[in-house]
Amino acid sequence: MITNLLTNFPEAALGRETETFEVLLTRPDIRIERIISTGQSSPPGFWYCQPQSEWVTVLQGSAGLRFENESDVRVMKTGDFVNIPALCRHRVEWTDSQKPTIWLAVHYSVAPDEAGEA
Repeated sequence: MITNLLTNFPEAALGRETETFEVLLTRPDIRIERIISTGQSSPPGFWYCQPQSEWVTVLQGSAGLRFENESDVRVMKTGDFVNIPALCRHRVEWTDSQKPTIWLAVHYSVAPDEAGEA
């Protein structure tokens, strides 16, 4: 099991072959995962539209996050975070190609009247 979010990367991440997702904790209404991106982005025309809300922070590196209802890309750097409400269409435009971008993502379910904006 991982005990440090900034070390012990999987081989696929070390080789920059693919973006890796590692589930750190899962419970009925919550899933916490470490995501390691090495220059990846969402495929052209692809939008995430998840049934759960997602709170995500960049622990290392940087990325460009786009929301369907916004014209500008949000540049996320180390320490930045965003809450993405359930069913909010979004995509990753780019991630740092010089060093791994490490995300901590918390996927959770909320009552409809508690959903926050991105």
